[in-house]
Amino acid sequence: MHNPSNIPYNPFKQAVIDALRRVFDPEIPINIYDLGLIYDLKIDTDHNVEILMTLTTPNCPVAEDMPGMVQEEVSRVEGVGKVRIELTFEPPWDMANLSEEAKVELGLI
Repeated sequence: MHNPSNIPYNPFKQAVIDALRRVFDPEIPINIYDLGLIYDLKIDTDHNVEILMTLTTPNCPVAEDMPGMVQEEVSRVEGVGKVRIELTFEPPWDMANLSEEAKVELGLI
């Protein structure tokens, strides 16, 4: 989900990503974006946002609350339209989803 260098910079998308980075997993002190919990992020021309996300485990203690937390935080971005969150567990999350920043934070590299 991280922006490869060949994709043009989009300030609105970056604002949404910044909002996602303000939401933290309760069990791992890393934000959900750098944890790799965001599988897809789509923004249409009306700034409606669709997010496909997962959790570290289906038994996550905030499984019921996390999508609402994400929706609330993304909705705060100036100019955002509707926000739709879809939760999936396919494919299951694993440590390979971690960003380089998260790996450093967790002492894995």
